[in-house]
Formats: sequence, structure tokens, C-alpha cells
Amino acid sequence: MITAWQIDWTAAAVIVSSGVLYALALRAAANKGRNWPLWRTAAFYVLGLGSLTVLTCGFPGAYSAELRWAFTLKITLMLFVVPLLIGLGKPISLARMALSDRGIAGLDAVLSNRLVRFVSNSLAAPLLGLALFSTFLTPAFYTLRTNPVAEALLTVGIPLLGLLMALPIIEEADFHRSSAFITLEFVFVFIELLIDAVPGILLRLNGQVLDHVATRQAGPSWIPDPLRDQQLAGDVLWFICEIVDLPLIILMFMRFSRTDKREARGFDELTDSQLDELNAEHLRRGR
Repeated sequence: MITAWQIDWTAAAVIVSSGVLYALALRAAANKGRNWPLWRTAAFYVLGLGSLTVLTCGFPGAYSAELRWAFTLKITLMLFVVPLLIGLGKPISLARMALSDRGIAGLDAVLSNRLVRFVSNSLAAPLLGLALFSTFLTPAFYTLRTNPVAEALLTVGIPLLGLLMALPIIEEADFHRSSAFITLEFVFVFIELLIDAVPGILLRLNGQVLDHVATRQAGPSWIPDPLRDQQLAGDVLWFICEIVDLPLIILMFMRFSRTDKREARGFDELTDSQLDELNAEHLRRGR
């Protein structure tokens, strides 16, 4: 597990380009006289891009075609853990510090896109996670593991999808949500705790190989038989989908607390006449 390494060229392109863009943003912010915390830079490069490198070029990537559980480990961590670690570097906040007014306007246009806004809220996360992991219960599981084109698409798409789900929680200033909406997101996160684990449970408890590849592939002698491999993949998926939601819930609670305090300060700053006008407007909408 320590010595198994490969070069995943798609992942290498993503990692290098992301690192270069972040470095350029750091230089542009420094040229404007704006300081950026060193620990956020370290988190982005070491924890974020470092974990993506290990998953794609280390053991999980090297054996993802032969081992169902290694592929499952790679995909789930790329979706749930890597984006959170990359998000610690706050790339959107850094981009705002580095870009010109025109660039910031373009960034705002991207963030306000309907598709981005749909994916970047916790209401969509249970559906997207279930759709992705449900393919592990079909013959498509084999194609995703062994097809180079599918592997390249997943290497680019999965971390991006994870970032769209994680950044609204980490960089809340760029994804404005009311406290009522965040409360609704809490409900869906708890639903996600149950839904995302279902494919993992089915993989673990099923008595037949669901991707229809029941023969053991050529490889080291320690590779388990297909059914045991599938059960291990179910264990990995079940465990990660359950455990990873705990830090998300904590982050959402912190986000709710800050949003609630901000809204409370906003109401406190209103005059009596402004508050009466706001209440009247609310009553008119109710009619």
C-alpha cells in the first residue's frame, strides 16, 4: 500500500493547474498588498492537493481497476474529504482578493448560475450522492473502474462536484443563505445520512457479484475474490458516507449560528418605521 504508485496524467493535470492558479492568485493578492494566511496555503497544497495526489496516484488509484474497495475508497474520499481539505484554502476568497473588478463580476456570474446554485446546496447532495453510488450496484461499476475515459471524467468531475457541495458551507459569504433555508438544509443532511449509506449496505449484504464480473482478475495473490471484494467496497462506502456527514453537520451548525447572528443584528439596526414597513410587506406577500 505504501510502494504502489502510478502516474495518473489526468489527475496530474488537474493538480498542477490548480496549484499554478492558486500560486498566481497568491502573487496577485501580494502585489495588491493583501496578506493571505500561510496555514490556508499549506492546507490547500498539502492537505487538499496532497490527498488528491495520494488517492489518484497512490494505492487507491493504482489498484482501482483490480479492487472494488480501492476504487470505492478513492471515489468517496474524492467526493467528500478532498473538497473539504481544498476548501480550507478558501480559493474563492483568494480569487476575490486577486481578481480585478471585471474578474470578480465574472466570478459572481458563475456562482449565480442556476446549475451551480442547484448543486451548491445541501438539498441536492442526497440526490447526487445516491445517483453516483447507485451505479456501484450495476454492471456500470466495472466500466467505471476499468474504462480510461470514465476514469478521466471521474477524476475531474468528482472533486469538482464535491467542491460545489462543500464550498457553500466553508465560504458562506459567497453563497448567501437565510437561517430558514439553512434549517431546511439540516433536515436534508440528516436524510443524506440515511440515503447515502443504502448503496453501501446493499453492496455489503448482497450474496452475488452485482457488476457480473465473478471471476478473479489477474493480480497479486492477496487480492480477495470478487464477492469478498464487493463486500469490502460496501464496508468502505457505508462507513465513509456515515462518518463524513458529522463534520459537515458541525460546519453547518456553525454557519447557521453566524447567519442567525447576522440577521439578528440586521433587524436590531432597523428603525421602528422600517420594521413596521417590513412587517406590512410580509403580510401583503402572505395574501
